Amino acid sequence: MHINTFKIIIIGLLAALFFSSTFIINRYIAIDGGHWFWSAVLRYIYMLIILSFGFIVFKGYSYLKTLITEFFTHCIFWIIAGSIGFGVFYALICYVAKSAPAWVVATTWQFTIIASLFILSFFGKKISKLTWVLIVVMFIGICLINFSYITLDNIISQLFNIVLILVACFAYPIGNQLVWEAQHNKDFLPNSRKDILKNVFSKIFLLSLGSLPFWVILSLFFEVGVPSYNQYVSMILVAIFSGITATSFFLYARTKANTPSKIALVDATQSGEVIFTLMIEMIFLGALMPSMIGIVGVAITSMGLLALVKS
Repeated sequence: MHINTFKIIIIGLLAALFFSSTFIINRYIAIDGGHWFWSAVLRYIYMLIILSFGFIVFKGYSYLKTLITEFFTHCIFWIIAGSIGFGVFYALICYVAKSAPAWVVATTWQFTIIASLFILSFFGKKISKLTWVLIVVMFIGICLINFSYITLDNIISQLFNIVLILVACFAYPIGNQLVWEAQHNKDFLPNSRKDILKNVFSKIFLLSLGSLPFWVILSLFFEVGVPSYNQYVSMILVAIFSGITATSFFLYARTKANTPSKIALVDATQSGEVIFTLMIEMIFLGALMPSMIGIVGVAITSMGLLALVKS
């Protein structure tokens, strides 16, 4: 294994560790009674504030102004990419948190690994057959975990939650791949500032800014009320741990992945969220130990990831 491949795997797993905080905190807020809409939108508002402050301090106000100019120059692209990759993805993840355990959401979310392959194929990337096989094995593990969660007394609601997570699984890689194409394909977004797209934090800022119209429109369809005190506090942690730290690690690893198989590998490291989320939820939120079928599913998913790494 080349050292650069090993590095992107480690970085991807670090991203998975910080991403797991999203599922835990969202579940905590849902149990506490906070509306899922504010759990979603506050994350991106905080991210914009933190990133704006960081740009001013480390790069100067002129750089922040340049970013905003770049956004409005290609506002349609960033609104589309941000609304899909950040908006649709996170709105659905927060919505299902009110009725599904965090580890189940995190595990089902791993379908994004397979969704990523379809997205890469759609954008003309070639994926090795072995990669497909191993990821399908991981998907079988994900299915087993969901079977352990589903009960007949509320099966419709549970299946609906699973469908929503699967939609989120496609939305996130679509947004990421649009940005990847904008950075690496000179004909994809003409006249864009490639130097800006090389900066991970700049990409997160532009995607977050692009998602704002989505949140405004979404608020018109739900009675969202006002955020709870716990949401104000907790979403700061989500913004720092998941929104900035984890996303930065993840997009950095994806940027360093110079082949379609390596991109798929970075996406596959996110299956580590399952183990991290399960352990943290059991310790801090008193989640029950998964059934034997669920444990087998977690084991299959983990072994699939390890085999994918070794391949």
